[in-house]
Amino acid sequence: MGSGSPGRETVLLDGKRLLITGVLTNESIAWHTARVAQEQGAELVLTGFGRGFRLTERAARRLPQPPDVLELDINDPDHLINLTAELTTRWGAVDGALHAIAYAPEDAMGGNFLNTPPESAQTAFMTSAFSFKTLAAGLLPLLQAAGGGSLVTLDFDNRQAWPAYDWMGVAKAALESVTRYLARDLGIHGIRVNTVSAGPLATVAAKSIPGVELFEKAWGERAPLGWDLTDPEPVARMVCVLFSDWTPATSGELIHVDGGFHAIAAGSGE
Repeated sequence: MGSGSPGRETVLLDGKRLLITGVLTNESIAWHTARVAQEQGAELVLTGFGRGFRLTERAARRLPQPPDVLELDINDPDHLINLTAELTTRWGAVDGALHAIAYAPEDAMGGNFLNTPPESAQTAFMTSAFSFKTLAAGLLPLLQAAGGGSLVTLDFDNRQAWPAYDWMGVAKAALESVTRYLARDLGIHGIRVNTVSAGPLATVAAKSIPGVELFEKAWGERAPLGWDLTDPEPVARMVCVLFSDWTPATSGELIHVDGGFHAIAAGSGE
């Protein structure tokens, strides 16, 4: 027999203080991550901004324990200063954060790769990739105060070119590289940095991608475990595992939660 108490489940995130960005609706990966994190004992703060702020507040009220929502436009330095000041007053330390921030202008996607103006490509890069560095640098003193922690970002694996994804794909490839460099520079502080690459999901963000139905068809043909477009929970669970103390030596990784799609070269042929 094992030494654990019979019938007692492990609570992965008991006492963890987590910042969750990117919650817009209760369909999002970030919202499901927040829900699972609360179920596993974490205390949360969410962020939102602009016209989406009230949507984030509404989604927050649908969580088991509605958390506070603080304003954060990741491209506004004052927002980050105010956020970290509030977290310092509230908690004094942060154990982890989810970076679920991405945006590309319409002319940066949809098959317009060769004609995308540089300012649109720059916006995609700054908001979707450089912002992970921005968030990490801003939270560094709070993560140090916690004695280390875990930063996780959400990705759509872009080691290959995808139809219509264009400069968002380039930004996601950059995000994967940013993860590795952050892992290099933050490891000395006991901070783990990882990327979770999800299969396509029927979220608000996915619906804004031209040609997303092509991704859905490909997953239906190739993912050996199958893939449910309507269920973000497997991704949320992996993010929470990475927040936990169960992955103390994992950093700089691109972790796939995609039904095994990434490992298969062609469909089943059935």
